Amino acid sequence: MAITKLPRNAIADDAVNADKIEDGTIQAVEISGTITNAKLASSTIANAKLSNSTISVRGTSRALGDSFSINVDVDWQSVKTGNTSMSAGQGYFVDTSSSAINMTLPSSASAGDTIAIKDYAGTFATNSCTIVRNGHNIQGNANNSELKTNRASVVLVYVDSTKGWLFTNEHNVDDLKVAFVTATGGTVTTSGNFKMHTFTGDGCFVVSCAGNSLGSNTVDYLVVAGGGSGGVADIAGGGGAGGFRASISTGCMPGPLTSPLGSPTGLSVPATTFPVTVGAGGATPSTTANGNPGSIGNSGSNSVFSTITSAGGGGGGGNGLPIANGQNGGSGGGASYRCATGGSGNTPPVSPPQGNNGGNSAGPHPAAPAWGQGGGGGAGAAGCNGAGGPTGKGGNGGIGSYLIQSTFAGCNGTPGPVCGAKYFAGGGGGAVESGSGRPGGTGGAGGGGNGYTASPTSTNSTTGTANTGGGGGAGELGADSPGAAGGKGIVIIRYKFQ
Repeated sequence: MAITKLPRNAIADDAVNADKIEDGTIQAVEISGTITNAKLASSTIANAKLSNSTISVRGTSRALGDSFSINVDVDWQSVKTGNTSMSAGQGYFVDTSSSAINMTLPSSASAGDTIAIKDYAGTFATNSCTIVRNGHNIQGNANNSELKTNRASVVLVYVDSTKGWLFTNEHNVDDLKVAFVTATGGTVTTSGNFKMHTFTGDGCFVVSCAGNSLGSNTVDYLVVAGGGSGGVADIAGGGGAGGFRASISTGCMPGPLTSPLGSPTGLSVPATTFPVTVGAGGATPSTTANGNPGSIGNSGSNSVFSTITSAGGGGGGGNGLPIANGQNGGSGGGASYRCATGGSGNTPPVSPPQGNNGGNSAGPHPAAPAWGQGGGGGAGAAGCNGAGGPTGKGGNGGIGSYLIQSTFAGCNGTPGPVCGAKYFAGGGGGAVESGSGRPGGTGGAGGGGNGYTASPTSTNSTTGTANTGGGGGAGELGADSPGAAGGKGIVIIRYKFQ
């Protein structure tokens, strides 16, 4: 028979203890009312007797009874001295004393997730700390962020897939805001998101803001030197084109910025003044009268922007060895007669090369009919050799190199929204002997001048086109045709401004 009730004084104090009760015999339904705190002695219920023995604090599991502090922002970690994958709710002291460090954001994130970063050693300006976005936007941009200021500290909070991680607290940080290159100088034109500064003469490119990687912090350049003039002789060589150097690190819409000789790396431009030098074309040789011994062509002058120097084109060969050889330069001058050789291009050497060799002469004089002489080298190809015999002619100047970008829209120079090609630094054409009835060499695309021609009528040489760096055409003493001047160079600087 079950005992339904015991009187209060029927059981002595402490008579019923844990040893007297079999496990599992007292269930919740057998207890009416409540068990007050006074009925529970301290620490009599172990954690193991509870259904949950841990709690989660800021994403971290904590055992009941643990002692820990809760930071209102993040849980700061030990100092990091190498690349680290970060977690939400944590702060990181980053020591870049030895090398730059990448701190990678979590691959998944929820609104409100918080991460903090602090420059531990004050060395971010020497070795930067890059926040790797890991598939998320930072400040609404699909770019990593680079901390480059000593003692910088930031707090990032994840918002949504559009803005991604936003900086809610910044100290000693100037490089997290989107900034673009800002500059003045030259003739400024705008195409889409790009500005272009064109210098047809000496000037200054003045940078007031260097920008940053979130906007723009480099510029592309086109630096073309002055072309060499054609020589004058009993059959002379064409002038070599000015050196051609360009970078193609940024594109234009709808196509990319391209060039066969383009470097893929642009130039960083700190906030300072950059003098710009635009090289002059080589002047017409002084000796032009019939019967005079002739003269070698004059080399063009260098063009310079920042660390980029393009060499002036070599002058074309004149009368008599050794001046019958073409001169070295950005592109080499063409050779005159007497088995002479064209000048060497890409002098001094750079990579990608800035130009090509001039063409050689047709052969010894007067080994008739050795009529044609070498064309000047161009940025895109070497000058052609002169040809003798019944089909002889002056060597054509080497073709220039092209640059495609939106600001040169339209292949004919007409305005338009699409990318177009423009050639620079074509070589000057070689001459033929007067009375031979043979054609002279034509200038290469990119401003090269034509050499003296005797067919179908006697026609003087022509100058290289201004602001292309084209070489001048070769003259011919017997026809009182002077060696023509080379074309002046040009410098163009291009960057993203918005």
